[in-house]
Amino acid sequence: MTNGQPVSHVIFDCDGVLVDSEGLSAGVLMGMMAEIGLPITDEIFRTDFLGRSFASAAKRVLQRFGRPMPDDFQMRYRGRLLERMRHDLKPMAGVTEVLETIRLPYCLATSSSPERLTTSLQVTGLAPFFAGRCSTASEVAHGKPAPDLLLLAASRLKADPAACLVIEDSEMGILAARAAGMAVWHFRGGVHMQMGYDLPDGLTADRTVADMAELHRVFADAGICAPARVAHPA
Repeated sequence: MTNGQPVSHVIFDCDGVLVDSEGLSAGVLMGMMAEIGLPITDEIFRTDFLGRSFASAAKRVLQRFGRPMPDDFQMRYRGRLLERMRHDLKPMAGVTEVLETIRLPYCLATSSSPERLTTSLQVTGLAPFFAGRCSTASEVAHGKPAPDLLLLAASRLKADPAACLVIEDSEMGILAARAAGMAVWHFRGGVHMQMGYDLPDGLTADRTVADMAELHRVFADAGICAPARVAHPA
């Protein structure tokens, strides 16, 4: 299932995989970019922001528009997004069932800031599943699409990167997994996929899964998860 050898560990992305946040992020960011006179399209959001650390996204803005974001933009964006998340963020449908039944060691590796990650996990009730299992881009020199973050996550799991399976929704995450020598599956269950976000032509994952229900079924077939519980009629 991964580079010719069995999967021993699973690494989940957070935004757009565990929590359905990317639609919220896009709405807040596109509104704020318009406010500062740097309006972006859905396509620019996908290529320059989706799956990237804020520092990486800011460099893309400078390259694209020839002027930087205001110094306080990141702080204001994070504050506005966190407020939106506290009211509207939901866990990905079916994710709890996957995490409750997974049989392999697993962790989370995200480009989000530690503050945003904490809010995401607390608001969605997923924090207990990931206590001591999180790595963020703030801990490495180079975020996705570099392999640093995923290699850090694998080292904390004491895992061979070649035996790790990464669950990712974004171009940057898939490129990072490829660079780390890990197998990667493209997860398409987030609302942003329904809004038209997709991988660029020519970039493919080892497998595509439509949602958490499909991921659970495939994992169960492979012995990675226990089978889903079947409700019996009273």
